[in-house]
Amino acid sequence: MKYVDIAGIKASAVALGCMRMEALDKKGVNAVLSGAMRAGINFFDHADIYGRGSSEEKFGGFLKENPSVRKDIFIQTKCGIANGGYDFSKNHVLEAVNGSLKRLNTDYVDFLLLHRPDTLMEPDEVAAAFDELERAGKVRNFGVSNFNPWQIKLLKTCVKQPIAANQLQLSVTEAGMITSGFNVNMKNDASAVRDGGVLEYCRIEGITIQAWSPLQYGFFGGTYVGNREKFPALNAKFDELSVKYGVSPSAIAFAWLLRHPAKIQVVAGSMNPVHIAEAAAGADVTLTRSEWYGIYFAAGHTLP
Repeated sequence: MKYVDIAGIKASAVALGCMRMEALDKKGVNAVLSGAMRAGINFFDHADIYGRGSSEEKFGGFLKENPSVRKDIFIQTKCGIANGGYDFSKNHVLEAVNGSLKRLNTDYVDFLLLHRPDTLMEPDEVAAAFDELERAGKVRNFGVSNFNPWQIKLLKTCVKQPIAANQLQLSVTEAGMITSGFNVNMKNDASAVRDGGVLEYCRIEGITIQAWSPLQYGFFGGTYVGNREKFPALNAKFDELSVKYGVSPSAIAFAWLLRHPAKIQVVAGSMNPVHIAEAAAGADVTLTRSEWYGIYFAAGHTLP
């Protein structure tokens, strides 16, 4: 397993997203988490809304029965989606974290992310919440999810803690933050900068990009791996490289993201132990430049 430095910790380059854990029984949770750790995954991503808290509760049940593993893993959760919208008020953030800690059966989380930008956000309220959580030892590091650079800058006018991570949708088919960088000043759709240059900003500021939905096309439109009807050239390229490297096509899709010098952390969303192990294997594959660009072209992207 390759590791990335996030706020000074050695985090697995492939994290496990626990959004779908609500659907598992106790035996399934044990199989998924034990298998993930055997594959080298030590970073687990949650949110208070996943399964309306059920996913955190099931993870917490595993920790209750296996307390010794807590010191060897990193737990991240997110908050802010609430009350029919988004809520970054101090009271809500504090209440949300306390609820997550109880469900996760832990005294602290290693990372807390603000889930989606709240246009009603008051940076001083967020700062007050972060300060209180840090003083109490309930949260060790802070970050955001789906934020553009200016939203992070606004937050940082009051928040003193470093923004350690920004979780963003990114895959070879949903690669706008990459394609726009190739098409600067070009009169085509690919040149549109819809995220404020978030890829380059995060690299400059030392903010780890966490890629969510790494195998999905569209907004949860389905997986592109194995979808030969919609993505025939891309899957042919995956097949070719999976034979060369002795890994699954999904592992090659993960390797494509991990090859980027931004040192991206990829969040796997599967609750299938076999698929999780396949994804983790992608961290041990280093694609060549020509292979990386070959996948990019096979996904339908072009260069000017």
